[in-house]
Amino acid sequence: MRQREVLRRLSAALLLALVSSAMWAAWLGWDQQRDVHADGSTTGPYAAWQVIGLVLTLLAPVYWAASRRHFAALPGVTAGLTAAAFYDWSDDSSGLYVIGVGMIMLGSLAAITAVAAVITALKQGHRPPPPATAPLGV
Repeated sequence: MRQREVLRRLSAALLLALVSSAMWAAWLGWDQQRDVHADGSTTGPYAAWQVIGLVLTLLAPVYWAASRRHFAALPGVTAGLTAAAFYDWSDDSSGLYVIGVGMIMLGSLAAITAVAAVITALKQGHRPPPPATAPLGV
């Protein structure tokens, strides 16, 4: 593989990592307070709409990479989310944040792989069929 191709793939992965980290910060990074309910239970710090917003906005860079067949760049999204979660949650005194970060890493990798497969399948479904070739010896 040529050096230029390697640099292009690496820069695409880095771009996706930066974009996904920025999206984490925009959707989840500002909300750090848990909500305490009347019965003493706590939820949060994120609301469902924040996580749904993050997932929906991440579809755009995943679509960009998958539709251009930049499959090597797709783990950049997982790397960006994992780094953002690690940074965001590392002040947890229980140490359980490592499990959450691992779940973010594995879950986002699985979800991105599935979404990229669907996008690729849909894009191939809209291509014209290849031209028919004559059998050998004719």
